[in-house]
Amino acid sequence: MEKNPVLYKIGKKVFECPVGLATNVINGKWKLQILNLLSQAACMRYGDLKRGIDEVSEKMLIQHLRELEGDGLIFRRVYGEVPPKVEYSLTEIGKGIIPVIDELRKWGLGFKITIE
Repeated sequence: MEKNPVLYKIGKKVFECPVGLATNVINGKWKLQILNLLSQAACMRYGDLKRGIDEVSEKMLIQHLRELEGDGLIFRRVYGEVPPKVEYSLTEIGKGIIPVIDELRKWGLGFKITIE
């Protein structure tokens, strides 16, 4: 009798490896930075995120926000007003990555240089 493999699911994606799931979810140049910004505020509007990551193009920011929402890491709240108001916040699953981001920040601080 064959043993059923353990599977891991996030959003609509299923993985056989938890590391594969995690790397797939944060794969993208700007995703960790988006999650980092959202970890510092209860919610943020699109313009705040764009200003916080100045180098990101609108296309990539929108794409990453959609992917993070689809994977259940962020929540997108649309207000019924004109002009449209949209806010983003971390879900409980998204908040789970904050300790990982904190450790990455600590690691990154080790590369600090002083410019005179």
